[in-house]
Amino acid sequence: MGIIPKIFRSIIILYLSASNLSTPIKLVFLNRTAFSVWLRASRPQTLPASIVPVLIGASLAWSHGLLRWDTTIVALICALLIQIGTNFANDYYDFVKGSDRPDRIGFERATAAGLVTPAAMLNATWVTMGIAFLTGLYLVWVGGWVILLLGMLSLLFGVLYTGGPYPLGYNGLGDIFVFIFFGFAAVMGTYYVNALQLHAHSFWASIPAGALCVNILVVNNLRDIEQDRISGKRTLGVFFGENALKLEYTLLALAAFIVPILLFSRFNFSPWILLPLLSIPAAVILTKKVWIHNHKRDLNPVLERTAQFMILYGLLFSAGIIL
Repeated sequence: MGIIPKIFRSIIILYLSASNLSTPIKLVFLNRTAFSVWLRASRPQTLPASIVPVLIGASLAWSHGLLRWDTTIVALICALLIQIGTNFANDYYDFVKGSDRPDRIGFERATAAGLVTPAAMLNATWVTMGIAFLTGLYLVWVGGWVILLLGMLSLLFGVLYTGGPYPLGYNGLGDIFVFIFFGFAAVMGTYYVNALQLHAHSFWASIPAGALCVNILVVNNLRDIEQDRISGKRTLGVFFGENALKLEYTLLALAAFIVPILLFSRFNFSPWILLPLLSIPAAVILTKKVWIHNHKRDLNPVLERTAQFMILYGLLFSAGIIL
């Protein structure tokens, strides 16, 4: 069993232990079928958005001779938990706000499908965020108040992305949130808990991570643009139209390839930093599919491939940093 399923099983067991469910119901929730429901609710196809930034930040720390395995592993666990908690919150709030309509063409949502009650999904959100907070205290002990502030903001905005009086994702601010927290905060934060200082390299290395994370969201918003417009969810696509999202995807992919060239030409990185350029053909194929597709449902595999592309890019970029 991998790290993600282990995290999930721990979350489910802790949630059920804290609940007042009867033992027979707990046994049902702990069987393989129910476990798979919660695993799907986490949207594992999007989790590279939390893994790759930590990988990049840790690789940069390694290249500077400052890598700490303890803080890197804890940072990875916290990043996964915060994203999973955010996904649970999205599942709950999108259902409550009526955004998950019956004609939804995206991936199945557990609450809207009736697989998990709204109360259970909300409780799972708080439990997951709570575990992330408790786990992150180790990073606070190492890195101080800066990490405490960063962690609290990440938890807060993870809920406010779709919850609260002014949800970011419903008011055209989701892309900015993702770029900041899955780019700058994640990469620079990971580097900081290793090096206990910031470096200009960590800023520039954050840009590809943030850009490719946003592209996962862009595909999601492009697929759901009509349903979002009907339900009152005002994404950038609803504000500016489909072509704006397609252009955003293209420009963000381009930005991810400009950064390695910049690091090589202006910051004296070795030629290995150009390794991500090997993934350009895959990026071109994905960009074409974003621009030209027969049906919005065709964007579901494009979303998954965009996340997989982020892994490919992240591995090449990290290898280039280390070498």
